[in-house]
Amino acid sequence: MKKSLIYTAFSLLLMFSFSCKKTTKTPIQETNYSIENDNITLSWTAYKTTEKVPVKGTFKEIEIENVTKALNPAEVIKDVKFSIPINSIFSKDSIRDFKLRESLFGTMKNTSKIKGTISLDINGKGEATISLNGIDKTIPVSYEILEDNIKINTKIDLDNWQAQAAITALNEVCSEKHKAADGISKTWSEVDIEVIVKTTKNN
Repeated sequence: MKKSLIYTAFSLLLMFSFSCKKTTKTPIQETNYSIENDNITLSWTAYKTTEKVPVKGTFKEIEIENVTKALNPAEVIKDVKFSIPINSIFSKDSIRDFKLRESLFGTMKNTSKIKGTISLDINGKGEATISLNGIDKTIPVSYEILEDNIKINTKIDLDNWQAQAAITALNEVCSEKHKAADGISKTWSEVDIEVIVKTTKNN
């Protein structure tokens, strides 16, 4: 009986000793991603002539707001607000840039800046709402993640923003430049957009 009591007491002591030991866990460092204005490049491709010849350019300035950190690069872009000054348009041709600013965007309403929001989901798709010519339109976008960069693509048709008058005004001042061999001057309303977002890692 005495030995049994001693054994029981010893067992309880061992259990108490082990239960009181501190367990040390190595903290898991999570990588957070974020983005900044300087790490965004927006390129556009417009088209001219009946042969649909591409004309490429960029916007040198993009301002963003409502950015939060996230564990996944794509999740950083959720309800992000953007603002693009029209004066920052750049196509490597100062005369063309002037015509785009004055005749295309200058014909539209309240278009000193292109504004909107963009969100990406986890399946390579998302949507952007663009405010242009006093009209808000939501369009689909697609994206892919290349290492820490996000490549976003979409296509807009300016007719959806009722910009036919602006397209006509641009075509008039670019009439000779927008003629093909058939002698017809044409400016297309479709524009392809590509955005490269370089994310920043924060541990």
